[in-house]
Amino acid sequence: MPDMDKPVRVVIMGAAGRDFHNFNMFFRGNPTYEVVAFTAAQIPDIAGRAYPPELAGPGYPQGIPIIPEEDLPSLVASCRQEGRPIEQIVFSYSDVSFDYVMDRASMALALAADFRLLGPGHTMLKAHKPVVAVTAVRTGAGKSQTTRRVAEILTAAGRRVVVVRHPMPYGDLRRQVVQRFQTYEDLDRYECTVEEREEYEPHITRGNVVYAGVDYGLILQRAEQEADIILWDGGNNDVPFFAPDLWITVVDPHRPGHELSYFPGEVNLLRANLVVINKIDTALPDNVALVRENIRRRNPGAVVVEAASPVSVSEPQLLSGRRVLVVEDGPTLTHGGLSIGAGVVAARKWGASMLVEPRPYAVGTVAEALARYPQTTLVLPAVGYSGRQIRDLEETINRVPADVVVVATPIDLWRLVRVNKPMVRVHYELQEIGRPSLGDVIIPWLATLPGQTPVPTPAWVAAGV
Repeated sequence: MPDMDKPVRVVIMGAAGRDFHNFNMFFRGNPTYEVVAFTAAQIPDIAGRAYPPELAGPGYPQGIPIIPEEDLPSLVASCRQEGRPIEQIVFSYSDVSFDYVMDRASMALALAADFRLLGPGHTMLKAHKPVVAVTAVRTGAGKSQTTRRVAEILTAAGRRVVVVRHPMPYGDLRRQVVQRFQTYEDLDRYECTVEEREEYEPHITRGNVVYAGVDYGLILQRAEQEADIILWDGGNNDVPFFAPDLWITVVDPHRPGHELSYFPGEVNLLRANLVVINKIDTALPDNVALVRENIRRRNPGAVVVEAASPVSVSEPQLLSGRRVLVVEDGPTLTHGGLSIGAGVVAARKWGASMLVEPRPYAVGTVAEALARYPQTTLVLPAVGYSGRQIRDLEETINRVPADVVVVATPIDLWRLVRVNKPMVRVHYELQEIGRPSLGDVIIPWLATLPGQTPVPTPAWVAAGV
């Protein structure tokens, strides 16, 4: 039996994001619990650090160690031998199958610990400004371009929009408590990884201010000072850290059924006010129909918007008849599980003669990443969680015997690497198909907010179409 006079000893399973937020919201300063460690998964090179005492607060003068997830059984065993057993294991990361979650639950129970998930009631902050949240059921569904489209609609309606991005604090956590991005120089100042740049740079290009970091209570306070509307830009398929007033979820008919079988993406589907079925221009009609039916069954009250993500390239004439190396968005291919992305679509559309497989030429950490994700045979994920990975990415690109590099990551890769062959950039933005559109839903919603300047209602809404 647990000793009721001693705090419950806890391990938080995470991936440097949701885990820190759950700690800050529920465990920090809570005398009922003692967090013994965080575990790290999904993201390379984030184990071996510590959650610093400046962030952990009283009771953690040495901070909290972050260990590899595979070391959890040995940690639990050693704590038991010391007479200080781990009593709870709290799962706190995203974009994993239900089977994966329950496998971890089985491990926790086998280790004689409770397995726990913290819900929105314990982890969502309530803002003083209206919040629009954009989430997804899987990584790579099109959440980022949907967020950019929503920002465009809100800005055109005269609202000051501040984007708050799901955390990616993979560096020195002390320097990443609150981060504000408005210029490209800010990306360098915070030593952003490729993955961070992929999310922040497109917003900066459009003039959007972006906040991110570690302590989202402090981030919210800062964002509220310069926003009429806060736009939550989700990560992976995680649920928002802020309680949404309008909740938008993106689904992907290229992976039909995943909206009902991945955690916590199904939560996003069930809670959404508006669901965007993206990529209908390239998905099989039967898959679109299946996703639409799953939405109808599981969230019949949601408004459904259909959309495409058409691709364009900067210099299409460079692709015809050429051997190309395709560099795709990293997370979409890794824990997102897709084998190709927009770069392959563009290369084929504009007549590339051959997709050169990168595996035989990969070096170092890039080769290790390709080995972990065997589905990525035709493309190179733009991994770059560290300076070493960026250097390995550059060397790998230079070694591949291609005529042209097709870059489908949302950033200008030239800012980070120098390669020995031409690079063609792929662009893709959300394009709503038919009615209702995002604006048809968002503009009337704005008019319902207290203290907001009325916005003209679209004619088709007024007519009840």
